[in-house]
Amino acid sequence: MRDAVEIHAAPMRTEADGGTPRIEVLSKGPRTSRPPLLFVHGTWHAAWCWDEGFLDRLAAQGWEVHAMSLRGHGGSEGHDRLRWTRVRDFVDDIASVVRTLARPPILVGHSMGGFLVQKFLENGKAAGAVLLAPMPHYGVASTTLRLLRQDPVGVLRANATFSLTAMISTPAKARRLFFSASMPDADVERHFGRLQDDAFLAYVDLMALDLCKPSRVTVPILVLGAGDDAIFTRRQVEAVAAAYRTTAEFFPGMAHDMMLERGWEAVADRIAEWVGPLPSKKSSDHVQAL
Repeated sequence: MRDAVEIHAAPMRTEADGGTPRIEVLSKGPRTSRPPLLFVHGTWHAAWCWDEGFLDRLAAQGWEVHAMSLRGHGGSEGHDRLRWTRVRDFVDDIASVVRTLARPPILVGHSMGGFLVQKFLENGKAAGAVLLAPMPHYGVASTTLRLLRQDPVGVLRANATFSLTAMISTPAKARRLFFSASMPDADVERHFGRLQDDAFLAYVDLMALDLCKPSRVTVPILVLGAGDDAIFTRRQVEAVAAAYRTTAEFFPGMAHDMMLERGWEAVADRIAEWVGPLPSKKSSDHVQAL
């Protein structure tokens, strides 16, 4: 049986108050002197993708873990304005959750979440970061061209309708993008049922308008890639690692959704192994940093 999930929202202001939308956060594990882990999902997903096992496994190892849903995703506010949400809005969401934590966290970002973590680290404070199957710091223009060749109708329809759901409109499309052939059909169907539309203007930002500046990032970074990723190539993941002066590690046979694929336990354990030696910071340091 799973441990109970603590669900809270950060911050307390709502869109109606003129503040940041209320953000869904799933939290587990003990509160310790070690940096907490904050998980940031990618396009079409929400906090639920980390709660299939990742959170429980790391919490059982003694880590304080939090998974957030960006505005317009999962249980967060902002669904009515999702199409017009920008990259900077998502980065603000990360900052709003970080401010609620007692210590600077280790940020774990998957896919677009990995890009957003990179953007946050240009100015925000963290103890370190893990990028899973990360979106490249230089954007998705080349990725979009590759996906256009694979699914011209879906990509063109997404751009014509300002809705990214056309690219994930069937379980078969979801499998091709996110999952390996070994993933059971029932699991693909279940995860497909929770996928959602995403921010079209943020997608435009990711093409060229709001890209990352790796030279501004100084914290330790671990880059983990999926050996059979259908979205980001090995060369792209290696380029991300090189930009942050490290070397990418790859999990053979694993597809893009590394937190849901068979063998996800090895990914979670590698994260725990890497973050274990990172130094802790006092709560007061965090308050001053923010």
